[in-house]
Amino acid sequence: MKILVVEDNASLLESIRQILTDEYEVDTANNGEDGLFMALQGIYDIILLDVMLPGLDGFEIVRKVREAKIDTSVLFLTAKDGLEDRVRGLEMGGDDYLVKPFQAPELKARIRALLRRSGIITLSQHVKYRGIELLEKEKDISVDGKVIKMTSKQYELLEYLIQNKGKILTREQIFDRIWGFDSDTTIAIVEVFIHHLRKKLEPFDYHKDIQTVRGIGYMLKQP
Repeated sequence: MKILVVEDNASLLESIRQILTDEYEVDTANNGEDGLFMALQGIYDIILLDVMLPGLDGFEIVRKVREAKIDTSVLFLTAKDGLEDRVRGLEMGGDDYLVKPFQAPELKARIRALLRRSGIITLSQHVKYRGIELLEKEKDISVDGKVIKMTSKQYELLEYLIQNKGKILTREQIFDRIWGFDSDTTIAIVEVFIHHLRKKLEPFDYHKDIQTVRGIGYMLKQP
């Protein structure tokens, strides 16, 4: 799972990154413009968003993200603890509010709660789709009870598809999510990995669930 943290305090940004990297892939931005650009890619499962930022503030970022029809869960991080600011953040499209200073366990708990609320994880934190279950620790999958070995990128690709089941993901979104903005490979790699993933699922007849949306990208949906 992938998290974007937008925070202009360098030491706090690094602390949050260290807290979360044992469980999540973390991208960071230290100003409003970069944070908005990254958030608008629509490739994150959670956005941790400071309110007071240089350039665009957090309220303006979440407003623009929601205008773009991106429904990624947003957790505001702020030193502001007034009721008015909390209400404004939620009304602008935020999903939760965490007041600084906070402890690592509370931050992780809030993130897990948002992931459960959005249906990305279950109470047991397992990611499942029909007869497919992701084995997070091993980075393999179980298909109808049989363990299938996966490469790290195959696992991440299937995880991303499952987390967005029923939604169309563009090739660009998949590329940016799995390989990253600064990758030295090309977007054609997405089609190659989709092919490999279908081959692994074909013996179980789940390969047809990875549907091609012509000219756009792919969608995981039961035929």
